[in-house]
Amino acid sequence: MLPPSLREWLAEEHLVYFVSDVVDQLDLAAIHAVYEQEKRGQPPYDPRLMTKLLVYGYCTGVFSSRRIQKRLQEDIPFKVLAAGNEPDFRTISDFRKIHIETLPKLFEQVLVMALECGAIKLGRVSLDGTKLKANASKHKAMSYGRMKEKQQQLKEEVKQLLEQAEAADEAEDRQYGSQRGDELPEELRRRETRLAKIKEAKKVLEQRARDKAAAEGKGAAETKPEDKDQYNFTDPESRIMKGGDGMVQGYNAQAAVEPTLLLIVGQAVTQAANDKQQLKPMVELIEQQSGQRPEAILADNGYCSEENLEHLESAEEPERRIEGFIATGKQKHGEHRLPAKRGPLPKGATRVDRMKRKLQTKVGKAVYAARQCVVEPVFGQIKQARGFRQFLLRGKQKVKGEWALLCLTHNILRLHAAMQYC
Repeated sequence: MLPPSLREWLAEEHLVYFVSDVVDQLDLAAIHAVYEQEKRGQPPYDPRLMTKLLVYGYCTGVFSSRRIQKRLQEDIPFKVLAAGNEPDFRTISDFRKIHIETLPKLFEQVLVMALECGAIKLGRVSLDGTKLKANASKHKAMSYGRMKEKQQQLKEEVKQLLEQAEAADEAEDRQYGSQRGDELPEELRRRETRLAKIKEAKKVLEQRARDKAAAEGKGAAETKPEDKDQYNFTDPESRIMKGGDGMVQGYNAQAAVEPTLLLIVGQAVTQAANDKQQLKPMVELIEQQSGQRPEAILADNGYCSEENLEHLESAEEPERRIEGFIATGKQKHGEHRLPAKRGPLPKGATRVDRMKRKLQTKVGKAVYAARQCVVEPVFGQIKQARGFRQFLLRGKQKVKGEWALLCLTHNILRLHAAMQYC
C-alpha cells in the first residue's frame, strides 16, 4: 500500500546516486549566501538540488537548460535526482548564471576529495590547452582596419541621410505644411547605432593595445592596434584563434592531468591564442587548486621558452624545483626522434638546448611519450564522448565557471569509474 521508492528504480551503483552523494559532501555556503539577503522568501527549489541537476547534466552530456528540463520529464535518473520536482529551463538557466563564479571553488573541493580518496600524490603532471568555441560567431568579428573603413563609410552615409531627410522635410513642408519623413529617420538611427558600436569597439582595441604595450615595457601612449586585431560584437572577450577545426572564435582552455586516475588537477581559461605564457600561471594554479606541488611537468612545444624552463628550475628556491619534460619543437607524424649525441653540450648551450638533449635520451623519450596518453584522452572525453564543443555562456568570467564545471564533472566521472573496479 506504500508508494514505490524512487531509489528502487536504478541500481545502487548508478552514477546519479554517486553525484548526489558527492554534492552532499560539498560546502555550498557561497551559493546559500546569495539567498540570505533575499526579502521575498526562499528560492523556489533547494540550491543543493539545483547544483545536483547541473552537475549530473554536465556529467552525462546534457548541457542545455531546456534539455535538462526535458530529461526531468522523461528520464528516470533525472527524476530520481530531483525527487519528482521539475524546475523549468529558465530557473535552471538563471541558477547557472547567478552562481557560475562559485563553481571554481566547487572544483577545488571535488579535486581534494578525489585526491584523498585515491591517496594520490602528484608526481608527473601533463599540461595542455584546447580551443573551445565561444557562444559567438567569428562572422560577427571585425578587424581594426575594417573598423576604420566602415566608420568613415557610415559617417558619409549618415551625412547623406541627414541631407536627404532635410530635403524631404522641406519638400513635405511646401506640399503638406507638416514634417513626416517616417522611413529616413529609422534608417538614420540604424546607421548611427552601428557607428556608435564601431566607435566603442575601436576604443576597446586601442585600450588593449596600450595595456599590452605597458605589460611589455613599451611606450603605451602612442601605441595603436594592428589592422588585423579583431573585436567580436557578440562576445567581446573571446578571441579568434587556431583550433583543431581551423580558425575559431573562442577561448583557450587549459588543463593539467595526473596519470593515475586521469584527474584534472589544475584548470583555467585564457584569451591567449598560444600557450607560451601559460606554464607559470598553471603551475601556480595546480598548487592552489590541488594543494600539492607537482614533481614534474610534461608539455608540448607550445610551452617551451627560456623563461618557462628557468621558472621550473627555481634556482633561487631549489626546494620548489619542478623537473620539466617539454618538447622543443614539433615532431611530424611518423617521424622518429634522433638519438642523443654523445659528449658534453657545447659551451653556451641554452636551457632549450639542454631540454632538447634530455628528450633525446631513452629515459626522456619514454617519460615524454606518456603525455599523449594522459592529457589528450581527457580532452577527447570532454569534447567527443560528452559532446562539449562550445561554451553556452558569454564573457571570460562566466566561461571560466563553465570550464570549472566541466572539469569538476570529469573528476567525478573518473572517481566513479575507479570505485566501480575497487
